[in-house]
Amino acid sequence: MSSDAEIALSSNSWAFAEAKKLVDRYAKEAPSKGYVLFETGYGPSGLPHLGTFGEVARTSWVQHAFSLLSDIPTKLIAFSDDMDGLRKVPDNIPNPELLQANLEKPLTSVPDPFGTHNSFGEHNNARLIAFLDQFGFDYEFKSSTEAYKSGEFDETLKLVLEKYDQVINVILPTLGPERQATYSPFLPVCPRTGKVLQVPIIARDVDAATVTYNDPETGEEITVPVTGGHCKLQWKVDWAMRWHALEVDYEMAGKDLIDSVTLSSKIVRILGKQPPEGFNYELFLDAEGKKISKSKGNGITIEEWLTYASPESLALYMYQNPKKAKRLHFDVIPKAVDEYYTFLQKFPTLEPKQQFGNPVWHLHNGNPPVANMPISFGMLLNLAAVVNADEKSVLWGFITRYADGATPENNPELDQLVGYAIAYYRDFVKPAKKYRLPNEQETAAMKQLVELLKTADQHTPAGDIQNMVFKVGNDQGFENLRDWFKALYETLLGQSQGPRMGSFISLYGVEETIALIERVLAGEDLGAE
Repeated sequence: MSSDAEIALSSNSWAFAEAKKLVDRYAKEAPSKGYVLFETGYGPSGLPHLGTFGEVARTSWVQHAFSLLSDIPTKLIAFSDDMDGLRKVPDNIPNPELLQANLEKPLTSVPDPFGTHNSFGEHNNARLIAFLDQFGFDYEFKSSTEAYKSGEFDETLKLVLEKYDQVINVILPTLGPERQATYSPFLPVCPRTGKVLQVPIIARDVDAATVTYNDPETGEEITVPVTGGHCKLQWKVDWAMRWHALEVDYEMAGKDLIDSVTLSSKIVRILGKQPPEGFNYELFLDAEGKKISKSKGNGITIEEWLTYASPESLALYMYQNPKKAKRLHFDVIPKAVDEYYTFLQKFPTLEPKQQFGNPVWHLHNGNPPVANMPISFGMLLNLAAVVNADEKSVLWGFITRYADGATPENNPELDQLVGYAIAYYRDFVKPAKKYRLPNEQETAAMKQLVELLKTADQHTPAGDIQNMVFKVGNDQGFENLRDWFKALYETLLGQSQGPRMGSFISLYGVEETIALIERVLAGEDLGAE
């Protein structure tokens, strides 16, 4: 193992800890297939959401970490379970009647309610592929329908039929008495209706590779092959079958699937192969703390996040603390943006061990760019709030004065951040603003602050201005200086939290801040603009 690899393993990176599992797995010899296979799964019963992105992104980071630790080639498969029967109509799609009329059919046989593809499954697959491509993932897309129908899974399906009793004995103890009486790992696709049937199997023929069931509507005895897409497996068995057929080495899953991982691992061992390595990440939650769902469409969509912030900020949010539940709501965006640039700025100053533990090493495949962001996203939001900005040029008028030499042309990344800030301010900050007038103590303090600011100018360091604000708070007898800063935020910005005032005043301008405070002292309602 190289010295870089040894240093990486001593870092606090969860991605390297995961990659080490695969190093140990193949410590004696490389896999016979010639590469290590990483897999992510997607159920296209609803539109892709950020949880889907998170799983692919996190897996790719483990894959890249492994590439530093080992010379064995790797491959990443994004697998779509598009042969699943549609169980219910999602809440967030048009023309729901189209889906209602095709319940229980494979997702690739259900009409596309958007009218852009041959099926609902294909539409959602296209959405998945588009966003994976947008983020530059190096992956192979694989469709369950195509894999079943092409015969790619046939040999393993025959093996499941051969090991039927052993497989079913793993599953049955986890089911209730009613379900035990009817359960079968094989779900025939009805030749008459095209539906994926959950029916008891009354006979099976290992030599002919067929199963027999009674049509639930006609009572007719039907025999179908288990191969060629005529049957689909129940998903826990399906998962194990896929691991076996594709020889998957690594797949992570949500915390809600821990029991399923355990069962599928037992089944793949029955089929004669080792289950993949992996770990269970915590779930993504919406604003109310509920699990995000493809069918409900709660939480943030990928498109929505990218309206207000960069792809890198989204990637950082997914990288950090994968074993901690995360809220996927709009209010997490500003912090994610600023944390990204903080990590990026620190990266060159770190020792190698710390660099391998810095998220931006993983986000940029070991080669993070040089940070060039003189103003935080939070500061831009506060500036937008004061000047009620709806155009980039308004904010740039302040930025060029604050950051010497910065222009939209020589710092396009900052220009893009300005655009994100205006969009976020317009949709989330502005509607929530609530100004108030200062009380007697706050009025006296603001008057003193005006007098102190009159002794400063645009070149006064932000730290000196911050000291002026602190001095006023102490002079005016605020028991808790937080109350003084909160008063400034609520009267000047219309919000209960805000920026470091010295930095904000330096950006907005000393004279402009004096004028703003004097408007408040004159009793003007800033929220009436």
